Amino acid sequence: MDLRTIIDLIESNSRHQLELKSLKYSKGALAPVLSSKSMDYHYSTLARGYVERYNDKEGDPVFNEAGAYLHNLFFEQFTSPKSNNKPSGSVAAMINKKYGDFTKFKDAVAKTAMGIQGSGWVYLSKSGEIKTIKNHAKRSDIKLLIDWWEHAWFTDYGTDKKKYLNNIWRIIDWNVINSR
Repeated sequence: MDLRTIIDLIESNSRHQLELKSLKYSKGALAPVLSSKSMDYHYSTLARGYVERYNDKEGDPVFNEAGAYLHNLFFEQFTSPKSNNKPSGSVAAMINKKYGDFTKFKDAVAKTAMGIQGSGWVYLSKSGEIKTIKNHAKRSDIKLLIDWWEHAWFTDYGTDKKKYLNNIWRIIDWNVINSR
């Protein structure tokens, strides 16, 4: 065996185990924004699959670890839908300073998200920038995260990903976003 193979073998045998964080709400609590059917598939099958494949040493470990990491951040930032759900606290101040107001911020997020070709994520960074992640990758500067893979919206919105984005704001738990 060459040195790289030995190092890879040691690293693969010493990896930590991943965990899918428990939801702090029922799978039906986000309806009608995200249905229980959508949440069950997205959380119980897809997100859990990244964790299990990583822990079972199947597939690409970097991709699976990042998929699990991103989904844990994504699901923990939700709460039951509110009709007039707006940011508060430090994140509201950041958005207002950087974008003028929440409506302009949502427009900027939509422009960035709709510009993504293929699958990925769009997020608000801790510095207030709107950024994207192609496929899956861990980032340490995520404040607010939106899943931009087709599975996130297709069950509830078909091909209308813009409607998914417009509705996702109703379930953001701004206390979680502020705590990041």
